[in-house]
Amino acid sequence: MEVLESSVFFGVTITLITYAIGVLIKKKLKIAIFNPLLISIALIIIFLAFTGIDYQSYSEGADFISYLLTPATVCLAVPMYEQMDSLKKNGLAIMTGVLSGTITSMLCVLACTAIFKLNHETYVTLLPKSITTAIGIGVSEEMGGVITITIVAIIVTGIFGNMFAELICKLFKIQHPIAKGVAIGTSSHAMGTSKAMELGEVEGAISSLSLAVAGILTVILAPLFASIL
Repeated sequence: MEVLESSVFFGVTITLITYAIGVLIKKKLKIAIFNPLLISIALIIIFLAFTGIDYQSYSEGADFISYLLTPATVCLAVPMYEQMDSLKKNGLAIMTGVLSGTITSMLCVLACTAIFKLNHETYVTLLPKSITTAIGIGVSEEMGGVITITIVAIIVTGIFGNMFAELICKLFKIQHPIAKGVAIGTSSHAMGTSKAMELGEVEGAISSLSLAVAGILTVILAPLFASIL
């Protein structure tokens, strides 16, 4: 195990292997709850616990993957560009939907804070839960939140969005592709957007735009909500 821990590529290798296993399981079972990322996280936890390898040793190698987060988010602009006509025709509706979704997300955090009597630090930590990690970390840090918990909240939000977005759209009879894209991108950032892209090109493009706008709006509105409590 010492050989593995000392390898620079140990964390990256384990991450890629477990994610590949997750993708394989998802393809075989075709059930939403078997999300590849969720499976990967569970397998990594089990592996580290079973082998006794320190998380820090794993993280030193796995952090290389996180460097790809920002360029991957930027690449979401490609499908958005391809659907530029739809964006121009429905610009007002899209922006209104994203604004409503962003405010609703933060109101939900505010409500949970009041119900469960959370402290201010936890409150501001959870405010950026629905935006992409690259932006959420900065928002949380600026407001005095706990960055590690913010990352977990963002990941969990994204996983649930990816898993249940299609089901929720069916339950509430959301059929218009633009409406689906706005809802998914605003509520579950890039991970939800990957699901939106599976639903269709328009859904993916609108979701890409929505996650970007939601991130900007959260940067503006989060400090205002933080001052409430």
